[in-house]
Amino acid sequence: MRKVAGISRWLHLIYLGNLLWAPIFDPAADWVDWALVAVVVVAFVPMYVLAWRRPDRVRWWCLVPTVVLGALTTPFNAGAAVLFVYAGAFAGLAESRRVAMRWFVGLTALICVFGVVSVVEMPYRLWALLPSLIFLWVIGIVQVEWSERDREGSDLRIRTARIEHLATLAERERIARDLHDLLGHTLTAIIVRAQLVAADPARAQEEAAEIERTARAALGEIRDAVTGWRSASLETELEAARTALASLGVEVVVRRDPGLVIVGSTEHELALALREAVTNVARHARARTCHIGVEARDGELRLVIADDGIGGHAPEGNGLTGMRERIAALGGLVARTATAGTTVTIAVPLKVAT
Repeated sequence: MRKVAGISRWLHLIYLGNLLWAPIFDPAADWVDWALVAVVVVAFVPMYVLAWRRPDRVRWWCLVPTVVLGALTTPFNAGAAVLFVYAGAFAGLAESRRVAMRWFVGLTALICVFGVVSVVEMPYRLWALLPSLIFLWVIGIVQVEWSERDREGSDLRIRTARIEHLATLAERERIARDLHDLLGHTLTAIIVRAQLVAADPARAQEEAAEIERTARAALGEIRDAVTGWRSASLETELEAARTALASLGVEVVVRRDPGLVIVGSTEHELALALREAVTNVARHARARTCHIGVEARDGELRLVIADDGIGGHAPEGNGLTGMRERIAALGGLVARTATAGTTVTIAVPLKVAT
């Protein structure tokens, strides 16, 4: 298509043949008239080529010089009025519709001035000006339509590229959050069990088997996270929380509203948030008891993870930051208090969650 468009642009130069009518059919024509034709062609063709190569410079490098060239040569060769048609095409290429229309009106007025002069001095030249007057508007408007279509296509490509870029960034952030949640929880469990092996060699075989199972499960989850197929569930994460914290001697108390039916997308985000919160309890809390609640209250679905550990006001890490981003995407909020132990409250509107 691009090659065909390039060939057609060269074919449009055939309209410069209008310059030949005067020296061919005028009995008084001499070498000066032919020289004028040559000068016009040599001066115009580079501007014509530049107009397609550098659309950003059409106005001052092509459009205005073409109008000046046409105004200087049309009194001596009426066929040079075809330059106003090319100028109209340049205006349609480079300007907005409103500005292009102003150019068309100005070029029309210029052609009419030459028409009035022709009626007074050489009436037969009027017929050479009339086609240029008509084609100025026909070709100019067509060029405006094509240019607007090209600009819209270019804008659409830019918007599409931006959307693809944002989608790529969002997917990278999703994978980063998922990997952080998966690896943080799994590596914590493996470390804890390895410490148990060191502390109690009699449990080595049992804990080694559990470490292998945990590692294999984590490998599968990481693969699923990268491909976007993993869908976590609250039941699975609650069971994993009981197992992980129980191995540390932490008693887990779960309170869940049995009437809640949570939609899959919300449950997935809540399950990952629960995993991150439990991982933090296992790593930092030194707690003896951890309460986990899932209930509806005041138009919100609330997931609360509260421990009786050391609490404190340590700065938030990547885990809590990722948790806030996940929940914010659902229109919810994450609150963290660390006075008597640490309590993480995750609230999502019920209309989103159920």
